[in-house]
Amino acid sequence: MPAVTTPLTVKQIDSAKPKDKQYRLYDGGGLVFTIKPNGGKYWIMRYRYEKKSHELHLGTYPEVPLSKAREFREEVRVQVAAGIDPKRYREEAENQLLRQKEGSFESVARSWCEIQKPRWTERHGSDVINSLETNVFPYIGSRPIYELKPRELLDVVKVIDDRGASEIARRVLQRISAIYDYAFAHGLVELNPTAGLVKGLKPQKKQNFAALSAEEVPELVRAIEGYHGHPITKLALKLCLLTASRTNEIRFASWQEFDLDNTLWCIPAERMKMRRDHRVPLSRQAVAVVEELIQYSGKNKYLFPNQNKPHTPITENTMLYALYRMGFHKRSTVHGFRTLFSTIANEKSDFSADAVERQLAHQEQNRIRAAYHRADYLDERRELMQWWADYLDGQNNI
Repeated sequence: MPAVTTPLTVKQIDSAKPKDKQYRLYDGGGLVFTIKPNGGKYWIMRYRYEKKSHELHLGTYPEVPLSKAREFREEVRVQVAAGIDPKRYREEAENQLLRQKEGSFESVARSWCEIQKPRWTERHGSDVINSLETNVFPYIGSRPIYELKPRELLDVVKVIDDRGASEIARRVLQRISAIYDYAFAHGLVELNPTAGLVKGLKPQKKQNFAALSAEEVPELVRAIEGYHGHPITKLALKLCLLTASRTNEIRFASWQEFDLDNTLWCIPAERMKMRRDHRVPLSRQAVAVVEELIQYSGKNKYLFPNQNKPHTPITENTMLYALYRMGFHKRSTVHGFRTLFSTIANEKSDFSADAVERQLAHQEQNRIRAAYHRADYLDERRELMQWWADYLDGQNNI
């Protein structure tokens, strides 16, 4: 007698946590729920057609809830029973939809983003679509993708390059190229016109992140305290400086990650550069910043929502441009706060270098030591971050 699969529940799906390796949960009838190490969750439908096994991606979770996935499963069963290959049927439907929309660059780009979602973290997916909506769609989004010429695409990217955002320009060009690869695979274009366009951009100079010296800290602290821009931007800069966190760790900080009763910010592994959970002890000053944010974003998902699109976080340049407006252009980047913290903590405090490195969520470079050295140093880091916050307060009074 064949084994009976117990149907999944919404609670099981929501509580499924990422592991070191991808794994699957089964709902029965060929419906499979997949959990990736980066936290991505998506549905797969297994079926047999013409005596061969096939898999069909049904979409990501929670965009496709359990109930909808089960509806898709029934559709697949009906199609197979009627002698129709569900995968081929879906591909033809997608191609027809693209043609119905006249294959505009924006519609093809958004279709490409949907296809890529299972492979991306939420943070990266948001960055990709925001970069296209800001830098590309306003200029060529409505144009048919097949009629765009290499020179037109280069002109779009050069606008970004000419404002000094060389790295962003290259990333946007890579995304445009990937969109054309997708369009080619679906028969919407005959070639990828982006080949060689990177040579039309300014040569990229490798630079370290600009950072201030200890003597310039009073100026920085006073500038942030006196910032007259949006309060959310000001508070983002303050929390970034108080916690020595990366820009994207701040940008995508969500309310569910904060435990103010225990003064901890717990960042899940899928949001961390090293793919490891990171606990950030909060000083009294950092807790005050988070509490102040409640009045501005307490009802949002993110602590620092985009003012034009509240369901998304602030852009990757929001804090950087605010820093520039304060007079620190070419003197410091937001990432430079981390360098500043590391330098001062190592030179002016008695805390261990290991505690400082763990606060920065750096990866141990010595592989043998890394295998045995898994201490969190949380108690020491609590004292360290309170010392750092008090140090910054003292600089404001100089």
